[in-house]
Amino acid sequence: MLTPVSNETACRTVLDYLRAMEARDLDAAQGFLAAGAVLVFPGGRCLASVHEVAAGSARRYRHVAKTIDRCEAWPTADGVSVLVTGTLYGEWADGEAFDGIRFMDLFDLAGDRITGQYVLNETAEFAIKRNSGDLGSGS
Repeated sequence: MLTPVSNETACRTVLDYLRAMEARDLDAAQGFLAAGAVLVFPGGRCLASVHEVAAGSARRYRHVAKTIDRCEAWPTADGVSVLVTGTLYGEWADGEAFDGIRFMDLFDLAGDRITGQYVLNETAEFAIKRNSGDLGSGS
C-alpha cells in the first residue's frame, strides 16, 4: 500500500516536477512520474514520457515557462489530485515572444508519484489570433 501524502506535499511535488520540466532536466522530471503515468495534452495527445513532451514542445516553442497563480490539492479515493493554474510565457518556434496564455494542469498522484497529468491551455486560441493578426484584448 502506498503511503498517502498531504495536500501540501502533493503541491510541492507537482511544482517541483513543473520546475524540472521548465529547466529541461528531463531525468529529474521523469523521476516524479509513476510507472505507466498518463500525460494528456490538448487535442487528446497522450504521451508516455517527459522526453515525448519535450520533443513535442520543441516543435512549437523555443522556450516556454509558467507563471503559477494557484496550486490546490484535495484527497481522492486513489490518492491526491492537484490543480495548478496560471499563464504561459516564452517564445514561439519562430522567435516571437508570447505571454498571458492561460493554462490549467490537473494532476493525479498515488503516494508521492504523479500518475496522470491533464493539460488544458489556450495556445490554439493564441495561434489562431496570431495567424489572423487579431491579438486584441479578447473581449
